[in-house]
Amino acid sequence: MSIAQRIVDKIKSTLPDAIEATDDFRGEQTLQIKKDQLKKVAQLMRDEFQFDFLSDIVADDMLPAFPRFLVSYHLYSIPNNHRLRLKVEVEDPDNGPETLAAVWPIATWLETEVWDLMGITFKNNKSLRRLFLPEDWQGHPLRKDYPLGYEEVQFSFNYKEIDSKKPYAKD
Repeated sequence: MSIAQRIVDKIKSTLPDAIEATDDFRGEQTLQIKKDQLKKVAQLMRDEFQFDFLSDIVADDMLPAFPRFLVSYHLYSIPNNHRLRLKVEVEDPDNGPETLAAVWPIATWLETEVWDLMGITFKNNKSLRRLFLPEDWQGHPLRKDYPLGYEEVQFSFNYKEIDSKKPYAKD
């Protein structure tokens, strides 16, 4: 029996309603977990299966799909050299999953990164603040509905038009 199957069996016996779906793609195991069961599953992963390293937390904006956001937790077991991904669906970014800082302290920092760029709030994380962007920045730039800003490329045929829009210093 593979370690992935042992993990699924243990979760199903301990927390029967926690797993919504499983996926094994090219040796990478992903478990889709109910949002309210995430912390319990994470503690089980750390305590029972030695997933002692939370390597990353990422969020995907699935617009126009519903639920809109997916939050993925990438776990690694150093003693067993095994990786696992936990995924949670988030309908409302203001009602995100519970913080996993009590399980893996690095989660505070990784959740702050997700909040800054995607706007998903993690319950009981008191450290959510701007990390990469200025404090007065409006919005979350990795969302699909965030307005794009761009500058048109200047060529010989549109030189005068583009040059007239450039903000040169006044004399």
